[in-house]
Amino acid sequence: MQDPFFFGYGSLVNRRTHVYERAHPAEAQGWRRLWRHTAGRDIAILTAVPAAPSDSIEGLIAAVPGGDWAALDLREEAYDRLPATGAIRHDSDAGHIAIYSIPETKHPPAPAPCSILLSYLDVVVQGYFDVFGEAGVARFFETTDGWDAPVLDDRAAPLYPRAQKLSAQETKLVDRWLSELG
Repeated sequence: MQDPFFFGYGSLVNRRTHVYERAHPAEAQGWRRLWRHTAGRDIAILTAVPAAPSDSIEGLIAAVPGGDWAALDLREEAYDRLPATGAIRHDSDAGHIAIYSIPETKHPPAPAPCSILLSYLDVVVQGYFDVFGEAGVARFFETTDGWDAPVLDDRAAPLYPRAQKLSAQETKLVDRWLSELG
């Protein structure tokens, strides 16, 4: 049996945050990223949402050994795991590919915009920088909607459970993009 794969487009692009070793760069056609604001959470959640066929987002696909989704489904508990094989472009032997997404109707909307957690954003940008370089970081910001939310600076005491230490270059890159977004 061939292992199934997932397409990661946020923190799962950062290989330091997971144990899935067979990972390859990929692109999800017809998808965009969005900061989703849901009731009961103080923090915005990065999700992938269906978009125009001309839209696409970069990320990683990685094998889920033996199809054992339990740990990954627990990590992504706020999301639905959806089939996405036909939408994912890649240069690997991957067969079945899933993507985690939060449909707009899955959780009640938040009454006001939630904060984007800086320690989480740092992890995502670090992953994109490692895999796709500065140009990939630029594409991450450009293909993600919802930047009008406030950013909670928790770098001194990270709230994100998989927070990583950033290099000075990575920190400057995140800060520069946030500054450009206003």
